Amino acid sequence: MNKIRVRPGHLHWKRFDPDDTSPFKEKEEAVADTERHVKELDDLQENLYAEGRRSLLIILQGMDTAGKDGTIRHVMRGCNPQSCRVTSFKEPTPEERAHDFLWRIHREVPRAGFIGIFNRSYYEDVLVTRVHKEISNHEAERRFKRINEFEKLLVKDGNTTVLKFYLGISSEEQRRRLLERLRDPKKRWKFSLNDIKERKYWSHYQKYYKDAIEATSTDHAPWYLVPANHKWYRNYLVARVLVKTLKEMDPKCPPAAPGIDPRKIFHEGHKR
Repeated sequence: MNKIRVRPGHLHWKRFDPDDTSPFKEKEEAVADTERHVKELDDLQENLYAEGRRSLLIILQGMDTAGKDGTIRHVMRGCNPQSCRVTSFKEPTPEERAHDFLWRIHREVPRAGFIGIFNRSYYEDVLVTRVHKEISNHEAERRFKRINEFEKLLVKDGNTTVLKFYLGISSEEQRRRLLERLRDPKKRWKFSLNDIKERKYWSHYQKYYKDAIEATSTDHAPWYLVPANHKWYRNYLVARVLVKTLKEMDPKCPPAAPGIDPRKIFHEGHKR
């Protein structure tokens, strides 16, 4: 996990390889480990919900087709929907634009006992906006500071653990996936001409992702650079980080309410 976690001030962007699958040589081994992690995640989530004191926020970012939807579908499939919520942030509405860029975000932060997943997030406001020159570099720096303050508030005052994943794919892999969407009738609905237009800005997105991750990976809200050319490896890494994090949080089921003695209740019920 240390290999993919971005330590503050230690981003080695040029070393990142979207095609990496180490230490696995065979897909089957990673898939088996992922299944084990998915089962563990189910139990850990149940304890988090029962405890009702803390929450977990998962942020998924990446280029189009990087696999944000697929990660949610495969990694979180064992979770109880009652205490797990996915929020997708689209282009801001007129009402949202009338407020600061974090206004619409705070309302969606998971409450105590819940796991919240942001499929894209407030990071779009320092990515897309920079690519299309909607904000200046100075404004981007200001927003980086606001984001760090916001995440610190969630962690310190809100008892929320924040995990941020950049799902990294290569330009060629994105091209292949876009063509696959176009050719497959079951996936064609996800294809957008805008995806083709945005490919023209690939190098710009890479630069601004680097800036954003470098400026906002902190000890309390770290970024993880996930090689995502291979979907099975992407799922394995995200599942492993989530299980490791929840185990460190160590949520506990609360004890029975005062006055309840299960042995006595069972004994009396059995006599009746």
